Amino acid sequence: QVQLVESGGGLVQPGGSLRLSCVASGSIFSINAMGWYRQAPGKQRELVARIFTDGGRTNYADSVKGRFTISRDNAKNTVYLQMNSLKPEDTAVYYCSALSYSGPLLNYWGQGTQVTVSS
Repeated sequence: QVQLVESGGGLVQPGGSLRLSCVASGSIFSINAMGWYRQAPGKQRELVARIFTDGGRTNYADSVKGRFTISRDNAKNTVYLQMNSLKPEDTAVYYCSALSYSGPLLNYWGQGTQVTVSS
């Protein structure tokens, strides 16, 4: 089992920045990738960014490329999402995800943190 705890959400004006954090605990050795997803009201949950444990390769949604950066601190078992130049359409609940596929495919989720971009 893997437990994920997010923090760092809040209210920010358009053009502002926020940094989300996700601390992983439990069977962290089994994690192959960690990522951030978001879900806006009335919309499906979508992948925002992902970072792979092996090699640190990253993926980003087209809508956030050049504005968001995913990174990790292995010593702290923490993944970050630095969000710059925020837009109202970035408003959503952001969820941390941990993916394990070395054995059975398992996807763990955090509880979510609200990000609201509004003036």
